[in-house]
Amino acid sequence: MKKQVLAVLFAFAVAASLAGCSGNNEAPAQTQETTDAAEAEASAEQEAPDEPEPEIYEAEEPITATITVWGPEEDQPVWLPTMCEQFSAQHPNWDLTFEFGICAEGDAKDNVTQDVEGAADVFMLANDNIPALVDADGLAELGGSYLEAVTSANSDSIVTSVTYNDSVWAFPFTSNTWFMYYDKSVFTEEDIKSLDTMLEKGKVSFPLSDSWYIAAFYIANGGTVFGEGTDEEAGIDFGGERGIAVTDYLIDLAANANFVNDAEGAGIAGLRDGSVNAIFSGTWDAATVKEILGDNMGVAALPTANIGGAAGQLKSFIGSKAIGVNPNCENMEVAMALAAYLAGKDAQMAHYELRNVLPTNTSITLVDDKIATVVIRVMTDTSITQPVVPAMNNYWSPAENMGIEIVAGEVTHDNAAEKTEEMNQAMNTEMDTEMDAEMDTEMNEDD
Repeated sequence: MKKQVLAVLFAFAVAASLAGCSGNNEAPAQTQETTDAAEAEASAEQEAPDEPEPEIYEAEEPITATITVWGPEEDQPVWLPTMCEQFSAQHPNWDLTFEFGICAEGDAKDNVTQDVEGAADVFMLANDNIPALVDADGLAELGGSYLEAVTSANSDSIVTSVTYNDSVWAFPFTSNTWFMYYDKSVFTEEDIKSLDTMLEKGKVSFPLSDSWYIAAFYIANGGTVFGEGTDEEAGIDFGGERGIAVTDYLIDLAANANFVNDAEGAGIAGLRDGSVNAIFSGTWDAATVKEILGDNMGVAALPTANIGGAAGQLKSFIGSKAIGVNPNCENMEVAMALAAYLAGKDAQMAHYELRNVLPTNTSITLVDDKIATVVIRVMTDTSITQPVVPAMNNYWSPAENMGIEIVAGEVTHDNAAEKTEEMNQAMNTEMDTEMDAEMDTEMNEDD
């Protein structure tokens, strides 16, 4: 994944221009406050959320600190700096200066591990980055009230997504998974329960050559990934007769005239010109799909697939995006409190209002948001937690290669058994580190 190392000028109602402060050209660009004039350059479509009634911590010991915060470019103009200023206002005895840098969640491990001691104090990350960050001493373990804040405010699957070696390492703020968008003028609510029924009535696009998606079929037919997701010794089991049956199903799927492999934007493009009636994606495509389908936009959890003569429930990987703290930071008290605030209820609601980032906090109800409702259904019924173990790196390349070869017609019914076992063996064999690092963050590029 390409690293985002860009400088950015952004503004908001209470702060404004920021200037670079890092001498490392490969580290995320650093920025600081300058003048209120930059306020006019904030996006017209993004307005700062109403500030919630703050809790003021007046009894704290005085602290003067500069805190470096890294997050994705989309959060720089308003959400991230506004939340930091609101946090600062709640701590009047802390004289805080914030320095911001652009770093996509999926790039956190690459950027932080380049120079752990010089990296951000607080940073946003994709949960699959956790093992590498922990191993590099780039992520502080949560304990005490901070651990309680995570476990009490999130579902078990979300807590599991930030758990590694029986410890919790980050504050989750949104889930990361995928589901189905469909054209309600083509498919009924009964149709969308079965992928095979949908293929009889309209065109379906699925990212078969994407390793984050193809696992759904093998899991639907009993495949397992590190047991319940945490047992590295159990390995990945996509082989045997059950795995071969899935490969046979996918060969037929790729050959179906009503199937379109969703690669390089083919799904959205087909949805736009009417040649595709359903796609599988995540919240990042919601606005585009709504613009294309309008009132005909349907959203649903995953369907079943008739594999080997039996209906199996497709299941996506589900992970999270979270806020982490660098254990090497000089002001751990401030950094930990800030990270907890950025992933707290008020900040999650502001994130949702500004960018439609769905919250993980279980006390937030979005009953009128059909996408939020579907994501909850995915979390409970049609997903498994994406394993947070180092050996997961071995999965991505073999899975992608299988999908690519199926789409290309190189995997046939004659060699399906051989190809399935080759894939399964490769998934359980240590792969090239650099290749794996590129693959295990692939799922975060679209978001």
